[in-house]
This record gives sequence, C-alpha cells and structure tokens, in this order.
Amino acid sequence: MTGIGHGDRTGKHAVVIGGGIGGLLAARVLSESFARVSVIERDEPNSGATPRRGVPQGHHTHGLLARGREIVEELFPGLTAELTDLGAVPCDIQDDCVWYNDGRRLYPAPSRLRGLAVSRPRLEDFLRARVADLPNVEIRSRCEVVGLLPAAGGVRVRPAGGAEAEDVPADLVVNACGRGRRGAAWLAELGYRTPAEERVDSRLVYVTREYRAHPGDADATSILVAHGAAAPRGGFAIRVEGDRWLITLLGMGDDVPPTDPDEYERFAATLPIPDIHLLMRRLQPLGPPRLMRIPTSVRHRYERLRRLPKRYVVLGDALCRFNPSYGQGMTVAACQAIALREALREGPDDVARRFFRLAARIIDVPWDMGVCGDLRFPHVQGRRTPRVRLLNAYLAQVHVAAEDDPVVGEAFLSVVNMVAPPQSLFAPRLLRRVLRRRPEGARLVRHPAPVFAEDVLPSVPQLTGQETDMETHATTRAAAAPQGG
Repeated sequence: MTGIGHGDRTGKHAVVIGGGIGGLLAARVLSESFARVSVIERDEPNSGATPRRGVPQGHHTHGLLARGREIVEELFPGLTAELTDLGAVPCDIQDDCVWYNDGRRLYPAPSRLRGLAVSRPRLEDFLRARVADLPNVEIRSRCEVVGLLPAAGGVRVRPAGGAEAEDVPADLVVNACGRGRRGAAWLAELGYRTPAEERVDSRLVYVTREYRAHPGDADATSILVAHGAAAPRGGFAIRVEGDRWLITLLGMGDDVPPTDPDEYERFAATLPIPDIHLLMRRLQPLGPPRLMRIPTSVRHRYERLRRLPKRYVVLGDALCRFNPSYGQGMTVAACQAIALREALREGPDDVARRFFRLAARIIDVPWDMGVCGDLRFPHVQGRRTPRVRLLNAYLAQVHVAAEDDPVVGEAFLSVVNMVAPPQSLFAPRLLRRVLRRRPEGARLVRHPAPVFAEDVLPSVPQLTGQETDMETHATTRAAAAPQGG
C-alpha cells in the first residue's frame, strides 16, 4: 500500500460527490494520489447513532462482508479494534452466525472468515472522522452538486441556504452520490450518451425494528434466514453496538412485512425458521418498525460507452445498485475503491476507461449471483437460461451438503463474502463433497440453535410423538399466514 504523503502525486485536486461509505472510501484512496481532495455532501453529518437524511436505508441492517472488512481495515488500520471498543461485534462468520438456506442450517465451525457487526450510521461516522483527519482532505457538508463542468473538469456546487452556485475545478471527479440518475443526466447535459442499464425487478420490501439486547445475549451475533422460492419470506437479526439488535423482515411483491408492531411480530412467526421470532419475543423494542422498498436492482454499463470524460468515474450505488438482501453493496464499493487506486497507478489521464473496466469485473460476480438468486422467484422477469437453472440447482445441493460438511459451508460462505471466486465451488475435491450428499428434507433438528437468552431459542428438538417448539412454530405460521390465493 502507498502511504499517505509518500507516493507520487498524480494530480492537484480531486472532487468526490457524496459523503457516504463509497465516497469516503474513494476519498481515502484519492488522498494517496492528489494534493487535495474535496468531498461534497449535501447532508448535515449526524452522530453515529442516527442515519443521515439522505440515507433512509441507514435504519436497516447492513452487511460488511469478510472481503469488505479486510479492505476497510487495510485502508483504515485499527478499524476493527476501534469499532469493537465502541460496541461493534466481531465474529467468525461461519461459527458465530446462524445461517439458514432453503430451510437448512449451515454447519457451524471455526473458519477463516472474519466479520464485524456494526450499524451503517456508526460505520459511516467512524469513516468520516478518519477521512476528515487526513491532512489533504476536506469534507464540505450541506453543499449540493448541481452539475459537471465541461469535459467533467470539475463540478458546480450550490451551498445550502440559497447561496449562489460556484464552480469547483478538479483534475478528477468521482461520482459516489448513491442511488438515482443524476450522474447520467449530468453526462447528457455535456453531450455524452448515457450508459445502458440492466435491471432486475425483484420488488423487494423489508421492514426493520430496533431492540434492546437481553443480558443473556453476550455470545450471539446474528441469525440469517435466507428467503427462497419455496419460502419467500426471510429475515436477519444482527447484534450491533449500543447493546442493540436490528431485526429485518423481508418480503417480495405484494407480500409486504407490516409496520404495525403486533402484525410485524406475527409476520416474523410465519418465517420458515423460528429463531428470529423466538428471539424477538424476549427483546424490548426501541422504536417503530421502519419500511424500505428497493423494487429494482440496476447496473449502469459505463464500461461499454465508446466516448466518456477521461477523468470522471462513478462508483458505489451510483454505478450498480444491488438487491440489498444479499448484503453486497458496501463490500463491492470497497473493492471499487481499490480498483480506483489501481487505475490511478498510470496517472489520471484516461483513468475513467481503466477504472470502469476493472469495476465491471468486480461487479460481474455479485451481480450474476444476485440475478440468479432473484430468478428463483416466479414473479421476477428474466431469462432463465440453462446456465441459471444449473447454478441454482447446484447451489441448492450445496446447501444440502453444508448441513453436515463444514468444508462445504466455508467454501460457500467464502464465495458469498467475496473472498473466493464462484469457480471454487466447482473444484473437483469440493464437487465430490457436494454431490455425495443426497437431498432429503431439511433437517431442522440437525444442530442446536445458540441460546441467545434463557428459553429464547429451542434446544435440539427430538422428533418424538410429542409436540416440539418447531411444531408449535409451524402451527403459529399456519395461523398467521395470509389466507386466500
């Protein structure tokens, strides 16, 4: 890594549009190559306990995958330890997290995958403070970028309060302004074509509620119940700083998790796995359920443009907006920040073309995985090619094998966490382990669920003639499930 102040400067001034996760990571990388970096953010920064106005998704659970944590730790040494001191929860992603895929519990075992459970506002607040401490970076809050200067040689900025807009020249402009089409509109105003889009309409809806942690929860980190075609409802429970749990319930299409507190809990009772509902029943709510709709995943194909400004790049959600249920967004943004560093090694001239090619390769894998996952659902439109059907069938078999085999479980989680390529799941030694397990019904009694608090989660139920907690949950699900076709 090139240390700050020790590398050859490739430019005088870089501007980053947007002070979210992607923008802050970009600013950190740019500080190595530019004498001055300006981050332009239209929101007022909030404390680590409250999301910014421009980040409504900040109330919801976020995932910093293992690869993302590694990159952020490299860019900000000591981050994991410092955030842990502030209450974030470090974890072994395989051993400490409870994973259910297709109703099957992934075998818990020690792994090399290290994660960090932290809320989006706390992570962003921490990164902002560290970036603001860099001697050659300034963060201009309550300022809005309203357009690009000719040839994207800077930006036009309007401060809050109705002040007159000003021109801010730059040797490089990085658009990290998040969701929306402002970046494409700015290019069109300069006479450039807008990039082609790829869209997947999953019609995802999720609702999150915050809870006070129970004193007996000290060893727990998270529960993840993945939704699938057979059970389109899912959920996440993540323990974060401040002795809190964030519990998110997922639905798709017209099956929307309710925001009424009682109905929200009843919806949780209909999940295919009882763990989240049983945990929820013992926790104290700290606020109302909050709803978020992300109906569409969108990928902007800047790398396919024949003509584009040479010193204008786009990253984060402004480049590709993923289905958030797969937890890929922040980690992909971190990988793109490293790609920006690589693209700048040859200087700022034509950096855009180099960066977009690198970024496209980064996006390909999580995008394809997300699209394959979405196409399991009948209401999602798209081409279900033989390749898509084969991959989904093979992943279903991976989940079967991962019930018993920790090696398969770690291999799957390594791909999900962007530490290993998808091809690794097809390595001969792993292929043999996957295919030797014959698919049977999901065995919910295979492993004991961790005890988050006394009597919160069931011990391993034995399938006797007597009713178990699992059977009780199934009865509750049937009673709470929506009636009719």
